Parts: sequence; C-alpha cells; structure tokens
Amino acid sequence: MAAQLELGVDTFGDVMNGADGRPLSQAQTLRNVIEEGVRADQLGIDFFGLGEHHRADFAVSAPEVALAAIAARTQRIRLGSAVTVLSSDDPIRVFQRFSTLDAISGGRAEVILGRGSFTESFPLFGFPLSQYEELFEDKLDLFVAVLRNTSVTWSGRTRLPLKNQGVFPQIETGELTTWVGVGGSPESVVRAARHDLPLMLAIIGGDPRRFRPYVDLYHRAYAQFGKSVRPIGVHSPGYVGRTDDEARADFWPDYKVMRDRIGGERGWAPMQEEEFVQEIEHGSLYLGSPETVAQKIAATARALGIQRFDLKYSAGGLAHEKILRCLELYGTEVIPRVRALLG
Repeated sequence: MAAQLELGVDTFGDVMNGADGRPLSQAQTLRNVIEEGVRADQLGIDFFGLGEHHRADFAVSAPEVALAAIAARTQRIRLGSAVTVLSSDDPIRVFQRFSTLDAISGGRAEVILGRGSFTESFPLFGFPLSQYEELFEDKLDLFVAVLRNTSVTWSGRTRLPLKNQGVFPQIETGELTTWVGVGGSPESVVRAARHDLPLMLAIIGGDPRRFRPYVDLYHRAYAQFGKSVRPIGVHSPGYVGRTDDEARADFWPDYKVMRDRIGGERGWAPMQEEEFVQEIEHGSLYLGSPETVAQKIAATARALGIQRFDLKYSAGGLAHEKILRCLELYGTEVIPRVRALLG
C-alpha cells in the first residue's frame, strides 16, 4: 500500500486573518493560496486541490484559474478541484477549462466532480434546486461523453443535444483524471462505478470506518459491471502542529468560528470543545503532531483500502503562516511516516 497511496492536500481558500487578527481581502487570500500550492510542490506533496465556493468567507470561485497560476510555477505536483460543482456549471466548459490546465501543467490536471455541500451556485447561475439530482446525473453523463470521445453525440434532459461535436482543447495524452466526489449516498457510489470513474469520499465527520460499506458497494458494482475497479480516495479536514497541544491551540479558535457560522445557517448548535476533541480522537479530524496525524491517516488507509488521502488544511481565518508550517510538517514528516507505517 505504501507505493500505491498518494498523499495530497486541499483547501477551499477560506478567507484568512492577517497579523492583526482582521480578515484579509479575498484577493490577498488567493495570492496566499497560490504560494501554498507552490510550497506543496517543493515539499513533494502529491496533489494540491482547490474547492469551488461562491460565498464571502471563501475566496476560490474559479479553481482552474488559480490552479493555472500554480501550474506555471511548479514542476511535479498534480493539480485539481476539490470539488467542481458540476450541477450548476456547463460540462463542456468544465472539460475545456481542465483540459487547458492539463496542457499548461504538462499533464498534471485532475477534476473532482460533485454536487457540493453548499447551494449558493444554483441561484447564482440560474439553476433550480428542485433539479438538484437530475442536473448532476445529466451533466455527469455529458461530461463522460466528452471525456471519452473526440466527437460527441449526446442527448439528455437538461440541455439541447449534441451531434458529432468536437470539444477543444483535447487532452494531449491519455484521459483527464476525473473523480466523482461523494458525501455518503449509495446512489452516488454506484453512479461513479457505472461511469467507470474513481471515487473520492468526502468524510468530514464521524468515524471514517463507517464508510467501509460504500467502499464495498463500489467494489461490488464494478464486479457486476465486469470492469476493473478504479482508485478510491478520502478527503478529510485536519492540521499538523509540532505537538498535539500546539495543533489544537492553533486550530480550535478559527475552526469553531467557521463551524458555528456555517452551523448557524443550517440549524446546528454551536460547537463545543468536547465535540472537537471527539472528532480528533475518534472521528475524521486529522489533527495533532506529525506522528498523531500519520498514525490516523495510516489507520484510515488500512481500514478503507484507499489509494489517495487529501488533507483539507484550511479552517476559517487560520493564518497563512500557520498553514505554511502545517504544509511543511505534512510534507517532511507526515508523508514519510505514513509510507513507513504502510510499508
């Protein structure tokens, strides 16, 4: 498993706080995120992802543009979304943007397609929430048609059909790496297998082992379709400090503010520190010293049999300097230790 497991990071571009404790501009946050991507490449991290959001508290609404800036300054790291909200986008334009990124980066682009856990993009781009499921199913079907055909003939329910349509630029070599992001729906797991696409599990709370039935379902679906199973990845939040206590002290204040702000929109009670500790010790928050985080990642990799783990390292106003230190520890200490544990 050591040779197979890729270890990446991703961020939603949470608007950061400056040295004075006040929020930075979204523009400065974006510039910081680009520096983080460049640093991740220097540290030997396998993947750097940016999540798409359309809110005041997240700076990244066009991941491909920021990823292209990172691509121009990096050499080896793979670059992708985390996730692209396909339901409220145009599948052909998504493919074109990522095939352009693939060309700029020399074949390092990936895209993770999902419906997202936020819904702001639907009214923003004029899509009804009542078609939440239908839009994703239809658009994923079209995206796969574009992904695997140089000339596309397709018809669906949510847009006009295509006949012998070319889509450019085409991928220079191979196929654009395309994952389906899943938050815990069995239907979504089977859909990914039906389209023969890798599965990215967004595990943001609770014991990660509870996702084992979805892994098994994915394997059973592939067996029924008579195909070789594709890779499975996990995306989960976390943070690496020099010690467990330092990591908790760094992360908790900004994490609570972010969690309570989003929770307030969704009717959740304010987060208490006991819940925070529970997620660290028994849930899906990969937080602590390099040894603590490495042990937890390795345990999840063994339990779920995954091929990739991506650490979502940002949290609310968490300062850029702390993030850079986290990336440093992740690249220089966590990744080698995980590989040793799984070796």
